[in-house]
Amino acid sequence: MIRFCHNIYRITLALCLLFASSISMAQTDPQVEQEKENTALNQQVEDLKQAALNLNRDLLLLEEELLFPGNTQVAVFVSMDVGEFFQLDAVKVKIDDRVIGSHLYTEKQVSALYRGGIQRIYVGNVKSGEHEISAFFTGKGPQGRDYKRAAKLNFEKTSDPALLELRIVDSTQKLQPIFDIKEWELP
Repeated sequence: MIRFCHNIYRITLALCLLFASSISMAQTDPQVEQEKENTALNQQVEDLKQAALNLNRDLLLLEEELLFPGNTQVAVFVSMDVGEFFQLDAVKVKIDDRVIGSHLYTEKQVSALYRGGIQRIYVGNVKSGEHEISAFFTGKGPQGRDYKRAAKLNFEKTSDPALLELRIVDSTQKLQPIFDIKEWELP
C-alpha cells in the first residue's frame, strides 16, 4: 500500500512539473503573446466602433433638432389596416396646396404596412397657424379596379410639433376602404 501511494505521489509530482513547464513555455511563446496583443487590439477597435456609433446617433438627433425645431415641426405618417379592400400603390401629400411628399410602394413595403408598420413620409417645418393637409391615395380597390381617393384635414399648427397620420382602414360594413387623416395629441 505504501508503495502504491509512493507511485501515485511520483506520478502526481511528474504531472505537476510537466504542467508548470508547459505554462512557463506558453508564457514565453511569442505566438501566445501576439494573440494576447491581437485580442486587446480587437477589443480597442470594437470600443472605438461603439463610440463612433454613439457619436453618430447623437449627431443625427442634434441635426434633426436643429433642422426641425419643435415649434415648427410637422411629421406625416402612413398606416394601413388589413388591406382586404384596398391594395396601396402610391401616396401624394400636400400642405396648403404645396406637394410635400409622395411615395410609390413596393410589395414588401405594403406588406410591412399590413403587419402594423408605420411609414414616415414627411418631416418638415410649417409656420404656426391654420393649415390644410391633403392626401391622395392610388391603388387597386374592390374587385381589382383602379382606385383613387383623397382625404383632407384642416389643422392648427401651434408651438408644439404636429403629428399627422394618413390612415387607410377597411370598413367591413361598407365593404370599402376608408381614407382619413388623424392628428395626434402629444402628452
